[in-house]
Amino acid sequence: QEQLVESGGGLVQAGGSLRLSCTASSRLFSSHAMGWFRQAPGKEREFVATINWGGGSTYYADSVKGRFTISRHNAKNTVYLQMSNLKPEDTALYYCAERSTSRESVNRDEYVYWGQGTQVTVSS
Repeated sequence: QEQLVESGGGLVQAGGSLRLSCTASSRLFSSHAMGWFRQAPGKEREFVATINWGGGSTYYADSVKGRFTISRHNAKNTVYLQMSNLKPEDTALYYCAERSTSRESVNRDEYVYWGQGTQVTVSS
């Protein structure tokens, strides 16, 4: 059973930056697409970014485009989310997720494995 562990969340002022990491437990990671999602209190879990198995194809939600960058290091079984110019509306619990196929997806229902989440809080 694949396990995903996120880290890197925290409290940051508006305009600041954070880098989230998500490490997978198995080597299957290197052949699977990955995604980041987030959920704010009282809201649905929403798509943030996705990356294909090799890192050559990425896609972002409009709300984070130009501010967030998703990347991966397959030899380390790790996917990253670099977040810059953070805004209070970015405050949420951030989850990484893994598909069982190589192609990226914006649809949360197409992800098989999920981490426990890491909290990001942006103060104004």
